[in-house]
Amino acid sequence: MEVRRLQYPLPPDFEAPPCVLAMGYFDGVHLGHRRVIQKAIDEAKVQGVASAVMTFYPHPREVLGKSGYTQYLSPLDEKLRLFEAAGVDIAYVVHFDIAFAAIYPEDFIDEFMMALEPRHVVVGFDYTFGHRGKGTVLTLKEQANGRYDIDVIAPVNKFGEKISSTLVREYLYQGNIIEATQFLGRPYRVHGTVVHGEKRGRTIGFPTANVQLAAPYIVPRNGVYGVRVWLDGTPYHGVMNVGIKPTFENERKEKSLEAHLFEFNDDIYGRTLDVEFLFFIREEQKFSGIDALVARIQQDVAEAKKQFAVHSIV
Repeated sequence: MEVRRLQYPLPPDFEAPPCVLAMGYFDGVHLGHRRVIQKAIDEAKVQGVASAVMTFYPHPREVLGKSGYTQYLSPLDEKLRLFEAAGVDIAYVVHFDIAFAAIYPEDFIDEFMMALEPRHVVVGFDYTFGHRGKGTVLTLKEQANGRYDIDVIAPVNKFGEKISSTLVREYLYQGNIIEATQFLGRPYRVHGTVVHGEKRGRTIGFPTANVQLAAPYIVPRNGVYGVRVWLDGTPYHGVMNVGIKPTFENERKEKSLEAHLFEFNDDIYGRTLDVEFLFFIREEQKFSGIDALVARIQQDVAEAKKQFAVHSIV
């Protein structure tokens, strides 16, 4: 997949191949997003042109000062990985800033979108663009004038609710991992590096990998989770504690992600890995002492192994 980073205004000598263009922010690349992207890929094959996705960075709401948008379901590198896995030919990453936010919808179409040579445009039913988000699907249709065709993808519903990035975020904040997985169409995943921690886990019989996230991912609610960890292409099951470890009052109260991998005892400090959250086990707790903590971790491990054995994990 070719990645092209763009900024408004485009240079006078900008050139692009004809394409079918899917547009959206696509945070999470959930099932609704994937339907938009797949339609663009399918149509591009029919027309014999490139399939392209236009996305934006950073999040428009972050630039415009809206709260809650400094963390992402899919930071840019992860989003691009998902686009490539879907089969997209070209990813246009548009730098979103105040100047870009001020473009009127008609100017966005004429001066920016058309420069990408779209033969066909695909968007979700609620797609908005341009100054104050005044551009809508209707605007795209009215401004086409035979220059491009357009497909508008209807909402994708599950459990009686419209799949959205906002709802996936809420599920993660609540620890509702199964629901988030079903809306995403895959387990929620974060990428990071194993760093040195307190090394207390090894002393109590449960060595852990302390994961420092590589990007501003949304982190699920504090608690213990069943996880699948990918290291050099090999998956390992385990449990992960997300939180501040309240049993140890003298430690700095910063949120950490610590994974204990089953039947695994290698030194992996400095290595990168991916963590997939598969199910929620319990809330984070403060225990009376080390013995109570160890007993509870043993229960967590037993519960996780039972779920891995009994249930089909995505």
